[in-house]
Amino acid sequence: AGMGILFFVFLFLVVIAAVIAGMVFWIMMIIDCATRKLPDGERIAWILVLVFTGIIGATMYYFVVKRRK
Repeated sequence: AGMGILFFVFLFLVVIAAVIAGMVFWIMMIIDCATRKLPDGERIAWILVLVFTGIIGATMYYFVVKRRK
């Protein structure tokens, strides 16, 4: 029973770390979008995408905009 509890504690900590890392990535992409030289309409559209789609939108923004330039 002790090993099972340790496994679930480890799994819980890994999930919490992944959630925190995802939130940090999401916030970094919002900040990057807000400060990047983009046309105003495009910047507003990307910020809305980032805010309403979370990590999925942040991943799209990373590959479509951030890595492009």
